[in-house]
Amino acid sequence: MRNCLIAQSGGPTVAINSSLAGVIQGAIDSKQFQTVYGSLNGVQGLLNGRLMNLSKKVEETPMFIELLKKSPSMYLGSCRYQLPDYNEDDAPYAYIFNQFEKHEIDAFFYIGGNDSMDTVDKLNTYAKAVEKDIKIIGIPKTIDNDLCVTDHTPGYGSAAKYVASTLLEIGHDTSIYPINSVTIVEIMGRDAGWLTGASVLARNEYNFAPHLIYLPETPFVEQEFIEDVKAAMDRYNNVVIAVSEGIKDKDGNYVSATTAVEDTFGHSQLSGTGKCLEYIIKQNIQVKVRSVEINILQRSAAHMSSITDIGEAFRLGRHAVDIALKGKTGVMVTAIRKGNDPYSVDMGDTDVKNVAGLVKHVPREWINERGNDVTQEFIDYVYPLILGEPVVKYQRGIPDYLNVSHLFPNKIDE
Repeated sequence: MRNCLIAQSGGPTVAINSSLAGVIQGAIDSKQFQTVYGSLNGVQGLLNGRLMNLSKKVEETPMFIELLKKSPSMYLGSCRYQLPDYNEDDAPYAYIFNQFEKHEIDAFFYIGGNDSMDTVDKLNTYAKAVEKDIKIIGIPKTIDNDLCVTDHTPGYGSAAKYVASTLLEIGHDTSIYPINSVTIVEIMGRDAGWLTGASVLARNEYNFAPHLIYLPETPFVEQEFIEDVKAAMDRYNNVVIAVSEGIKDKDGNYVSATTAVEDTFGHSQLSGTGKCLEYIIKQNIQVKVRSVEINILQRSAAHMSSITDIGEAFRLGRHAVDIALKGKTGVMVTAIRKGNDPYSVDMGDTDVKNVAGLVKHVPREWINERGNDVTQEFIDYVYPLILGEPVVKYQRGIPDYLNVSHLFPNKIDE
């Protein structure tokens, strides 16, 4: 028996540790791996020699797997490191594969989003080029829900639950005063509006907020926006608007492009969209207006997670081990929806090249013709993903999660 290695990358979610727990449990139950290692801070942990023995953690920490499933963010830490083309610079690859050999790694599992799947693809391509028989498997995660092929991504359901709950509470907050007001809620989503669209679930028999929803998939037209707000104000005293940070005009320019900068993967880092819309309303409509940016709040809100999301993330982790043992490599595991009533999914996989560098958008037919709301098809899609509430352990009145002090500088448990 040899060993396997797991790493996490990209932005945190409520469910990514559940996928990690699934891989660990699957590897232990398979009895095909002697030791399960974790790389701290993604592939950078391999480059910096920062590995930890997860098998030892399971043995020494009571209920480690269960605690891990319900702890948010990334137990192994993360990175935003982009591997170069190995034809131009193979030094990082040579070092990483030396680490694989040093620790007798037969399978490497990388849990992350779109850019992480690019890393899986590059490592797998290099492995084939140098004839190394290491199974390299991608496991999806992202609150943005923008990975292709898979029906949805772990992390999205819990973030959608948080967004919908927050919009309901904002609806309650704004409804108390008998004066006209507009509240703009800016929600994460650079190129896809899945998370913003989930705000529609806040509506119920008495709450109609958000009254307007704008996604990146349709062009933002300022004059139509002003007309939409005025029409909504004719019906409601207090108008709540949900907007994706990445909305663009008809020419494809981000509304907040004047302040956008790029990350290491060349993605625009957006902020200020809500403020931009707030300014438009102030200039054109005489009404009290404020903007709220949810930003990162939903990414680690385990107290409001979806048990459906947590459970599927764990299943995908276990499935990744199963397909690695069957000899597959260079693939990402997927969740394929079988139906909504009753809701169920099957676990599958796809060549990682079908995912890396691509974006899954909200279908245009799931957005109304005006481009200021989503349709029933969207509601039917997202609703099953937010269901169920896991039991979260509390201590001194706040959630009690796993200790992550091993991520602090110069600290590591071997």
